Amino acid sequence: QVQLVESGGGLVQAGGSLALSCAASGRIFSNFAMGWFRQAPGKEREFVAAVRWPGGATDYADSVKGRFTISRDTKNTIYLQMNSLKPEDTAAYYCAAAYSSRWPTRDFDSWGQGTQVTVSS
Repeated sequence: QVQLVESGGGLVQAGGSLALSCAASGRIFSNFAMGWFRQAPGKEREFVAAVRWPGGATDYADSVKGRFTISRDTKNTIYLQMNSLKPEDTAAYYCAAAYSSRWPTRDFDSWGQGTQVTVSS
C-alpha cells in the first residue's frame, strides 16, 4: 500500500496562511486520488479537499472553498495551501489516498499520521 507522510503544520494567527505537503511512497497506480481530512478535538473527522490522477480534478468542502487550494506534482506529492485561516480551522490534518474509481469520493484507503494546524485568534 501507499505510505503517506505529512509536513508543514504549525501555529498561525487568524487571517494568515500555511501550506501543508504530503509525500506518497510505495506502489503508485494510474487512477487514484489523494486528499486531506481534518479532525478537531471532540469532533468527527471531516473531508477538506481532494485531487485526482489522471487529469487533476479537484474537490473541496464548502467550509474551505475559496480559501484552501489543493495541488499535485509529478512525484505523487500533494499540497494544501491554506489562506485566510480561521480559528475553526484548528485541527489535526491528515493526508489520505483513495484507490476507488469513483469520483468524487469520501472513501479513502491509506492515511498519514497527521500534522497539527493551530490558528490563534
